[in-house]
Amino acid sequence: MVGLIFTAISCFSQGSALAQLSGLSGTRAIEFSARLVWNIDGRKAKAQLFVKNDRYRIEHMGGVKTELGYAGVTIVRLDQQKLWYVISQRRIVVSVPLTSDYLLPLSVTLEGETRRTFIGDSRVGDRPAVLYELEVQDRFGQAERFFEWVDQDRNVLLKLLSQDRDWFVEYGHVVLSTQPDYYFDPPLGYRMIEAQEAFIPRG
Repeated sequence: MVGLIFTAISCFSQGSALAQLSGLSGTRAIEFSARLVWNIDGRKAKAQLFVKNDRYRIEHMGGVKTELGYAGVTIVRLDQQKLWYVISQRRIVVSVPLTSDYLLPLSVTLEGETRRTFIGDSRVGDRPAVLYELEVQDRFGQAERFFEWVDQDRNVLLKLLSQDRDWFVEYGHVVLSTQPDYYFDPPLGYRMIEAQEAFIPRG
């Protein structure tokens, strides 16, 4: 068993209504690349994101610290229910069970929506956007309010910000394009290490 310590910002949902969804489980195929920015409790992180249907690759700026070294890349595989940490210095991939804490919101429509209110036109970076106010309820009946910015021309989520906690995720420079399959596989020649239980994020 490998104990991992995640000292970078790791949880995208932290038990909120977003823990129910990834936006990748629907029937609509989705492939794109984007600059990913997310903030949790005042701590901001940046990465390059590549999405291909039921899997995505996150190339972290600064890496993710684990007990086995820094992982510059994490790969999320919903089809295998696995999260892979690619540690290039040691040529290893650490595999842990996928939990809902590591699912990115990618769909414009959020699971559990109970209210959606149009606010007006806005912008995110260099893209025009439509701004909505949402209320989402999880399966335990807990409600959370969000502001959501949508690229209406391409039906793409650009930014999601919680009104009830210090959390947001933003996708910039979104390019809709086919992503190569090998982005989402372990690198050739790397050894796979299976962790039998997921670690608890800290910090």
